[in-house]
Amino acid sequence: MFTGLVEDLGTVTRADRRSDAMVFTVRPAAIRVADLALGESIAHDGVCLTVTQVHRDAYEVLAGAETLARTTLGQRRVGEVLHLERALALGARLGGHMVAGHVDGVGELMSRQDRGANIVLQYRPPAPLLRYIVEKGSIAIDGVSLTVNRVDADGFAVAIIPHTVTATHLGARRTGARVNLEVDLIGKYVEKLLGGYRPKES
Repeated sequence: MFTGLVEDLGTVTRADRRSDAMVFTVRPAAIRVADLALGESIAHDGVCLTVTQVHRDAYEVLAGAETLARTTLGQRRVGEVLHLERALALGARLGGHMVAGHVDGVGELMSRQDRGANIVLQYRPPAPLLRYIVEKGSIAIDGVSLTVNRVDADGFAVAIIPHTVTATHLGARRTGARVNLEVDLIGKYVEKLLGGYRPKES
């Protein structure tokens, strides 16, 4: 489980194709590699991956075929930067919202507006995800917990403050950029549970 509060920015130093999977070598900027354990979970641009190797100043993770098909990780190249967040420790503060690290779909940045202290970003999600995106609700974009400012038939908008611009790569993305989206976890479970109580169609 994660919170959507980016802990570090990691640089991809290798991206090796292994059959239908990709092995990424990531060098974090602030996270101490010596503190990482084999098998622990780290979110990479919102995608939960398992540490498979630990080196002196970097670590390796493997993204399987399903992950590559459903996220943007297959497009990541050497030199690109990823949002990193280690799994939430029991008893730690939940400063963002509950994020599973399981991407629901890939969205597209449609527009950006600089408004002094804030940058407003408009995204178009896959159509089936719109039902879970509510105004003033939470959404994870490339693993960043954000509040939805506005929702319409075409998509949704969020506003990022200067700290988020500095701590993440969201403010540097250009129009057309593809991002990983994870909608509210609770909403999905509520819908699934209530589905069993819907009246049968005649």
